[in-house]
Amino acid sequence: MDGPADRLAEFRRHGGRLEAAAALFPDAPRPWLDLSTGVNPRPYPLRRVPRAALARLPDPRETAAAEAAAAQAFGAAAEAVVAVPGSEAALRLLPRLLGARTVAISGATYGGHAEAWRAAGAEVVRGAAGAEAWVVVNPNNPDGALTPKADLIASAERRWTIVDEAFVDATPEQSLAAKAGRRLVVLRSFGKFYGLPGLRLGFVVADPGLVAKIRLAQGDWPVGAEAVAAAQAAYADDEWAADTRARLTRDAKRLDALLRDAGLPPTEGTALFRLARAPDAAVLFLRLAQAGILTRPFDDAHRLRFGLPGTPRAWTRLARALRGEAA
Repeated sequence: MDGPADRLAEFRRHGGRLEAAAALFPDAPRPWLDLSTGVNPRPYPLRRVPRAALARLPDPRETAAAEAAAAQAFGAAAEAVVAVPGSEAALRLLPRLLGARTVAISGATYGGHAEAWRAAGAEVVRGAAGAEAWVVVNPNNPDGALTPKADLIASAERRWTIVDEAFVDATPEQSLAAKAGRRLVVLRSFGKFYGLPGLRLGFVVADPGLVAKIRLAQGDWPVGAEAVAAAQAAYADDEWAADTRARLTRDAKRLDALLRDAGLPPTEGTALFRLARAPDAAVLFLRLAQAGILTRPFDDAHRLRFGLPGTPRAWTRLARALRGEAA
């Protein structure tokens, strides 16, 4: 029989594998509580676009308006911002456009970066000193670690410096988007903070010359009508963003307390997820999964990442499962 580590393998790549979890744990209570991603569990109240908008291709002027709304929210110039179908698409595209032959990727982080650079023929090396490109996830996934802004700005004087800010919206003061340009490239994700990852919307903030290359590589319609409408509405809604940041901060502290009560001190993370240390994370992952709660395991056998519950019922369900009580 497979051991716990064998059964976790397919869940280590990224979160959100509910179908795989349901197949592996057919007797788990339904519906599943998905805490495996760092996505805001209370999404932006987006109005659906009219059918007429879906019956035609997005007008380039509408896409430009969405980019301008994002640029204003980021504190960047509109000509420095380009929409992409999710920041994942951008991190896969950039290695081919930048042409760096060696890249350093800071710390234990999202594996898609190394995968993308290797697929483009680059060598992933240790240490940024001699590398032609440096990739930093800031704040980092899964531990929330921050690389000082000054270090990143200085790096861009010597090499391509790509800063993945997928989780920065909850703490926008940590963003470098306003400083992007020349060899400093910033990636931004829409879906995580706004709770709508299925829209597949992200942005690259960069020198206008690189922005032009990205536009050419993507073609005339990089994102769909719903993503265009979402960007225009959500990025202009400062009140919702401020309220959401405050709520996420409160909920992250609440999750910390719940995990501590269960003997799982959360030492790291962001306002969108917490990383807890467990004596045997694999066993805990399986126990929670049997209770219909999906979390995020890692190769490190002593850490497990928890997203935020989004409803009172979800909070109660997680608390009971952590105590070992039946659902």
